Formats: sequence, structure tokens, C-alpha cells
Amino acid sequence: MQPTPDKPGRDDPGRGRRLALDVGTVRIGVAVSDRGCILATPVETISRETMFDDDDKADIDRILRLINEYDVVEVVIGLPRTLKGKGSSSVKHATDIASRVSRRLAGEEKLIPVRMADERLTTVTATQALRASGVKAKAGRTIIDQAAAVEILQSWLDERNNYLQACDSANEVGDY
Repeated sequence: MQPTPDKPGRDDPGRGRRLALDVGTVRIGVAVSDRGCILATPVETISRETMFDDDDKADIDRILRLINEYDVVEVVIGLPRTLKGKGSSSVKHATDIASRVSRRLAGEEKLIPVRMADERLTTVTATQALRASGVKAKAGRTIIDQAAAVEILQSWLDERNNYLQACDSANEVGDY
């Protein structure tokens, strides 16, 4: 059974930074939001080390350090899907990283939710944006994953803010 993406806003942890991951087979792009949850910015690209049957390696440790360093309240991981909404072959990679991060966070004092976000076309959009800004394809490989993570997170933040505004309009949500 294919996992379904989460929806921003439901069970929202409130104000605070969000961290997004674009999980690939070779690299993991990382982006973070501001505390007001308005803008996503690139952080870094982590070399992917941990594969399915491995114990957690340095890539998972680095993700956990970034979560602590940025005082993150929610982690958003891109869920690769086809245009028809079906899971792509990369779903296993994303869900494996999500479960590893969730498991490691479960031992922390504060509960930090790990969400799966629909990431259709984020890499395509990021690649087009980099090309439009004059970045060559070969040079762009080092930052394309960060740009895709920014796309994932910015979409999440925008949808979250729309949800909260709709709830505010209906007087269903208190102050954030």
C-alpha cells in the first residue's frame, strides 16, 4: 500500500521552524523555514550513506543535528509521486529516511512530528529555476537537492498558512 501525503495545518505544532528533506538515492537536500513559517531557504546537501539494510550512518546523524541546531518543531519529507498521484520508485527511500528520523526523534524530550509532503514536480521546478538563473546543469547538481527541498517546504508553508487563515476566518483556531 502506498503512503499518502500529510496535509499541512492538521495537528499543527504552532510557530517555529520547519525542516524539509528531499531524499534521493545519492543526496539529501535540506531546507529550513524562518520561525514565522513564511519563507523556506536552502541549508545544505547531505551525502546519502544509509541504505535500507544499514544501521543509521552519518547522514541520519547530520539530519538530527540540524533539527536540534535550528530548533525545529516539524520535519517535512518529500513523498515522490507521479503526476497521477501514484507512488514512484523513490517512495521507499523517502519513507525509510522518514521512519529512521521519527524513530530517533522518539527518544527526544519534545515530540517533533515527521510529515510526508506531496513533492510532485519539485525537482523539475527547481531545475528550471536554476537554469533560468544561469546555473549550469553540472554545477547545479550540488544544489538541486537543496532547491527541491526549498520547493517542498515552501509549498508546505503556503498550504499551512492558507489552512490557518481559513480556520481563523471560521474562528476555529486561536492565536499562532
